[in-house]
Formats: sequence, structure tokens, C-alpha cells
Amino acid sequence: MTKSTRQQIRYSISFKQKVVNEVEQEGLSISAINRRYGIKGQTTVKNWLKALGREHLINKVIRVEMMGESDRLREMEKEILKLKAALADAYMQRDCAEEVLKQAGKIYGEDLKKKFGGSASPASGTNTH
Repeated sequence: MTKSTRQQIRYSISFKQKVVNEVEQEGLSISAINRRYGIKGQTTVKNWLKALGREHLINKVIRVEMMGESDRLREMEKEILKLKAALADAYMQRDCAEEVLKQAGKIYGEDLKKKFGGSASPASGTNTH
């Protein structure tokens, strides 16, 4: 059994300060700094900015919404959950009804689905025409 080794890079405080100063003075983006110095971690430089008191340099996402838009979004998400639950119930009822027909067919020795003209649902992938 082989043990995989992972290289862990530790940066000195002077290097961190140099990088943070470049972000501040040159106005470079964090992704540009990552490319320049080969820093692979997505949050590494952000953490340095926070630790060195330069959080104001981190881009912030501001979302502008119309009044009531977030309420409508929450309502729609609730409705989607209700519809998913209703669909799951409908599938369960269909599966139960098909199983009842199958078991009754075994008892009576006939295919009750064919005898009474029941057609398979499109989701089941079978046709009884």
C-alpha cells in the first residue's frame, strides 16, 4: 500500500505582507496575484487580507432586488418543494396500484391490466396497445 504525499506550502509573514501590499498599491485582483506567485488556494490571499486588516480590498457581492423579489423567490421555492412532494406521492400511488393489479392478476391467473383495458403510464416505458 502506497502513501500519497501532499506538498504543503507555508508562506512567511514578509511574503504575505508583500503580496497584500501589491494588492493594495497596484490594485491587482486576487486572481492576478495568485497567477503571479503561483498560489493555488482560492481563499489564501483573502485570508491574508483579513488577517492583516485589509478586508476593504476584498471584492464584495452586492445584490440589488426589486421590493418583494426575495419574498417571491422564497414562495416559488416552497411551491417547488410542495410540487416535488406531490409528484412523489403520485408516483407512489401509481406504483402501488400497479402492484395491486399484478398481485390480483397472480391470484386470478389473468393479466387484469390487459383484460380491463388499463394502459401503462408513459413513465413505465411499456405499451399495452
